[in-house]
Amino acid sequence: MSSQQMWTYAIVGATFLLYIVIALRSRAGSTSEFYVAGGGVNPVANGMATAADWMSAASFISMAGLVAFSYKGYGGSVFLMGWTGGYVLLALMLAPYLRKFGKFTVPEFIGDRYYSNTARTVAVVCLLVASLTYVIGQMTGVGVAFSRFLGVSNEMGVVIGMVIVFIYAVFGGMKGITYTQIAQYCVLIFAYTVPAIFISLKLTGVAFPQIGLGSTMADGSGMYLLDKLDQVVQELGFPIYSETPQLSHFNMFVYTLSLMIGTAGLPHVIVRFFTVPSVKDARTSAGWALVFIALLYTTAPAVGAMARLNVINTIYPTEISADAALEYEQRPQWFKNWEVTGLLKFEDKNGDGRMQYNADKETNELSINNDILVLANPEIAQLPEWVIALVAAGGLAAALSTAAGLLLAISSAVSHDLIKGVISPGISEQGELMAGKISMAAAICVAGYLGLNPPGFAAGTVALAFGLAASSIFPALMMGIFSKRVNQTGAILGMLSGLGVTLWYIFGHKGIMFVKGTSYFADSNWFLGLQPEAFGAIGALVNFAVAIVVSNMTAAPPKEIQDLVESVRVPKGAGAATGH
Repeated sequence: MSSQQMWTYAIVGATFLLYIVIALRSRAGSTSEFYVAGGGVNPVANGMATAADWMSAASFISMAGLVAFSYKGYGGSVFLMGWTGGYVLLALMLAPYLRKFGKFTVPEFIGDRYYSNTARTVAVVCLLVASLTYVIGQMTGVGVAFSRFLGVSNEMGVVIGMVIVFIYAVFGGMKGITYTQIAQYCVLIFAYTVPAIFISLKLTGVAFPQIGLGSTMADGSGMYLLDKLDQVVQELGFPIYSETPQLSHFNMFVYTLSLMIGTAGLPHVIVRFFTVPSVKDARTSAGWALVFIALLYTTAPAVGAMARLNVINTIYPTEISADAALEYEQRPQWFKNWEVTGLLKFEDKNGDGRMQYNADKETNELSINNDILVLANPEIAQLPEWVIALVAAGGLAAALSTAAGLLLAISSAVSHDLIKGVISPGISEQGELMAGKISMAAAICVAGYLGLNPPGFAAGTVALAFGLAASSIFPALMMGIFSKRVNQTGAILGMLSGLGVTLWYIFGHKGIMFVKGTSYFADSNWFLGLQPEAFGAIGALVNFAVAIVVSNMTAAPPKEIQDLVESVRVPKGAGAATGH
């Protein structure tokens, strides 16, 4: 066993042991503890747990790679603005009112507000589809991290991840998940920022990556880091890193809006605001969560830019030219390590043995998966082995924390909203608690299976998850809080319409079949040039329009429902609207 593997086993093993100990000490003994941790979590602690729940493998592993490669630098701001902006929207427009309503889950609010078990069931379906598609990426990320850093197969990595989540989610419920997520946040933020500080110091001499991104190089050239990056990518034929993104302004606007309202409609994030004692605490918790999230999100642009510069300097150690390209046999150790995963590939098209990397598809010989950038970053920069191991632990913490939150949302929807709310209202608390644990175990098995056998549309799962939340759940919540006129018929048809049109635009309108390996987004942005990933906002408009038109054509909600809406908006008394 290499020293690197020993470091990785030690650090990852220590974090896993910590999660299990916390879970065993925080076992849920009631449905309130299982669903919302008893409603007594400190708002600062809940803010930290919310940040871990919200920052998934996509935030930790993928976002810097997207900023660095896919969206040409500044174009990646759609993710920074959309995801963080959505959190502000959630904190201001939804969280306090939902906390005041005083129930456990999003479908429960929709069912009570629209006085309909049908509306509740439709909300459950939307939640299940969005959460299951989102969890695929988390379990897949767990498998990739395990297979690279611990030397086990991808399949074994997913199974280990399932076992860890099972221990602290099934036994602890929201109570165990909350305190485990606090620990996971500490691990992931430390793992993300420490390598960034090291690399910023090496490249610019500045310890803070956020400042280093706009600083001069430490090589004495006097050139700013971004100017240097612009120069090298331009010489390779790529668009200038810091130029205006290639997406149209309309695409950028709608894409950002879709990510915002999709974020605000994610059930596993919303439920976190039911875990604090009061409405005031919900607002405080949201503010702290934004601070904790900002630590990673303000670091990500620097990580993406610095990592891309280091990748190019690895391949072209002297100057940008075909002759200066590194010979394949001389490739560095980090390249060899990631090559075995299949996420980094070299094809010697001209037979000269050198690794040409450029924007010309005909002559480019390297294929670099965006998702390896953050995980490979410490190796590329030749940082100490313990830092590399720390990043592995951070990536696993990000994936497992979000997976646990999603699985709890799924479990709550099945046990509390379907079994308790629709199928068997008379079930005892202990029976419901057992149903919740069984549902959680089943959800973990389904998530593990999807992680091991991702469906053909796995590449579009993030777009689908955010699109579903944006087009179905978010409008129903907004209208439920701020409109006394929207009734059950309008809400049900609105959710189904928004969900249906979004699914159709992402997958169906070109007759695309769900076949593994198919590219789903090619030549499909026909509606005003919108990318399918951005269509959630249009689906939300359809939802709003259908719900409002249908509601105005049918009977108004009963007076007690209108009084309920009015009471939810009056700023006093957590849970006063329903007596909880």
